[in-house]
Amino acid sequence: MKLYEHVEPGIFLARPNRFIAQVETADGVETCHVKNTGRCRELLVPGARVTLARSDRAARKTKYDLVAVRKGGLYINMDSQAPNKTVREALPRLFPGLSLVRPEARFGDSRLDFYLEAGERKIFLEVKGVTLEENGLALFPDAPTERGVKHLRELENCLAAGYEAAVLFLVQMKGVTAFAPNEKTHPAFGDALRGAQAAGVHILCYDCLVTEDGLTLDAPVPLAF
Repeated sequence: MKLYEHVEPGIFLARPNRFIAQVETADGVETCHVKNTGRCRELLVPGARVTLARSDRAARKTKYDLVAVRKGGLYINMDSQAPNKTVREALPRLFPGLSLVRPEARFGDSRLDFYLEAGERKIFLEVKGVTLEENGLALFPDAPTERGVKHLRELENCLAAGYEAAVLFLVQMKGVTAFAPNEKTHPAFGDALRGAQAAGVHILCYDCLVTEDGLTLDAPVPLAF
């Protein structure tokens, strides 16, 4: 799926705060918007090759968005807005017979990413983008996420109300061998994920084909928990 119209290469230099990065481009050092407020410490290291998406909107404070990075042999999309767009395109493949897609669907005290209908099926779906990889294992989250725990509990509430419920972890790269919750960073999320699975929430994980200008959902990734 094409996400960006104009892309350029760069070299990451520094990240003064979670919203911006200093990147060396062909035209000199630019201040770029980072489209991921997570830590990304293992990705954004000085000297890393990155991909920038140029915006032509005059009102912007920065000319570029930092959207992808190379880590060793992996090319990783790190745009936190990309997973929902990518999954939205792939929904007919994931849920055959799809007749209704409602983004940002409210349930209880939460707003879940999608409400879907396919035949008699009524499904709430939450999407989580995954950019952390260690020794071939994809991990989520890369920082503690109470919001993520809340979403898993809300999906259990969806089940109790008679709906199907699923969480899809979209690994924004190829080359991983399995997926697991990041117990070291947030043990409570791992507990919540196993609890949701035991309650009947479907746990889905797919990797992606990553290009300079886009991201496409590709193959299932085995679960390792």
